[in-house]
Amino acid sequence: MNEGINRELIELSIPHRSEYIGMIRLTVASIASRMGFDIEDIEDMKVAISEACANAIRHGGCSEEENFIVQFIREQNRLEISVSDFGKGYSVNTLQTPNTQELNEGGLGIFIIKSLMDDVKIKSGNSQGTSITMIKNLREEA
Repeated sequence: MNEGINRELIELSIPHRSEYIGMIRLTVASIASRMGFDIEDIEDMKVAISEACANAIRHGGCSEEENFIVQFIREQNRLEISVSDFGKGYSVNTLQTPNTQELNEGGLGIFIIKSLMDDVKIKSGNSQGTSITMIKNLREEA
């Protein structure tokens, strides 16, 4: 990455429709590739951002006419990705770790995101929407 860039923000406003998730996956892959992330980390970020966007679309409580926001913050040695909706929100304290012995369809998004990314923060509140911030650190070359 260019040594002169300390912090760079890229922001997308996306309709609440699943057909745009592929475009968001391509965007994160392009940004991460330019930064020097390896293919394994890029694939992890693509899965994590897909899960976060699917959550915003499925649980955000907004109409298709409203948008959610995806932000990418490029820093020297890390990429921070935030997915924010403006829906009803929920109590973050009610999130439970899923029982991996009894997997059902759905309910694993946050668990998957946390397992793929280096750091994950979730902010949500009643009528304040939800924001999932995910960080992936650029690994040093061996």
